[in-house]
Amino acid sequence: MFRNPQYLINILASRDLNEIAEYFAENNLEAGERFFREFNRKCQQLVNFPHSGKSYGTIRPDLRGLPLQGYVIFYRVLEDGVEILRVVSGRRNFPDLFKESDKN
Repeated sequence: MFRNPQYLINILASRDLNEIAEYFAENNLEAGERFFREFNRKCQQLVNFPHSGKSYGTIRPDLRGLPLQGYVIFYRVLEDGVEILRVVSGRRNFPDLFKESDKN
């Protein structure tokens, strides 16, 4: 029996995406639509090629990331897909970000 690989979006990534959506809603809906289309395309790419993102193993052993329009989609590879952990600005301090989220 074959399983369909998929991507899951955890609660922190969901919050990140809500904040990004609010920003685009206030500033540029069309750019927001492009961002979310590209986000979905990148997530599908990760399902098919889970190791295509850069390793951020120095921050967390299983952490990988893929750039998206000034943001980074952080994820980890699962047995049957990927889990989207965070979607944050590429300017953020990534080690601090994951110290915070590991406490939650």
